[in-house]
Amino acid sequence: MLMNPTTILGIGGGLAVILLIVGILVSARSERTGVDERIGRYVSKEERQEIRKAATTPLTDWITRRVDKSTYGSKIATNLARANLRLKTGEYFSIMLIAAAVVGILFYIIGRQSLIVGLIGVLIGVNLPGIYVKTEQNKRLRKFNDQLSDMLNLMVNSLRAGFSTMQAMEAVSKELPTPINDEFRRVVQEMQLGIPMERALDNLLARIPSDDLDLVITAINVQREVGGNLAEILDTISYTIRERVRIKGEIRVLVAQMKYSGRFLSLLPIFLIAALFFLNREYMMTFFEPESGICGYVALGVSAVLIILGYVLMNKIADIEV
Repeated sequence: MLMNPTTILGIGGGLAVILLIVGILVSARSERTGVDERIGRYVSKEERQEIRKAATTPLTDWITRRVDKSTYGSKIATNLARANLRLKTGEYFSIMLIAAAVVGILFYIIGRQSLIVGLIGVLIGVNLPGIYVKTEQNKRLRKFNDQLSDMLNLMVNSLRAGFSTMQAMEAVSKELPTPINDEFRRVVQEMQLGIPMERALDNLLARIPSDDLDLVITAINVQREVGGNLAEILDTISYTIRERVRIKGEIRVLVAQMKYSGRFLSLLPIFLIAALFFLNREYMMTFFEPESGICGYVALGVSAVLIILGYVLMNKIADIEV
């Protein structure tokens, strides 16, 4: 029995509202539990158990314990930290499962109870959280790199005014906007808790995988080992980074047309297949009919490989290292 468009839209809207509510609740709770867990490292065992009971649910806690034991769980935790998303690995894994189920059901309903369309929806839903996390990572990294030259200028002025390296970092955490102030606030807090500066800076580099930041951290560590005028070193690095950011901006403008062309040309066949599927389903289902044999699956597979290869090549051409 086919469902009318109004019913489909109603189901989709209801599921979207449910997901929005779940996301808001998870974000609000995870922001609170992140602080509770860090405090729990310095309190007694009984107090830590009470915090854990109040901060987690049995399902997410069970999933977190299972996922954290694997390499995949460690990779998820690193990606979430780089995107500054206060989610546990179990919560993220639960969101992946929910997204896969919801998108799979929507595709199954829209595709007129087609199992193949439903499986395609499941694959898309599983990858949606990862795409969002990757987008947030790139956005945050780009913003951090743009603010790095201002951070170096502030540190240079602070060092020349007689501040120590830690005091200069603390000034950065108070004066500059997010995300660079948040990251250096974490560095200062770790150092205040007794963590050596080298390790705190290494943790910063793990959260922000920036080549420019790696250069700054290397200069600070070398200066601490062999001595020298750190203000002059950072001033020279600041000029280099500022010029690199300017050149990167110019290149980004020049290659923007090629990048968007690659995205459009890669998505065009997918939109065309979807349109033909809804307008003339019988024509598209010839790929999966027994009479076509394996030829239909091979044709679709080769098409997908060519689309992905073309997108990767166009991005590779537009990716110019500075």
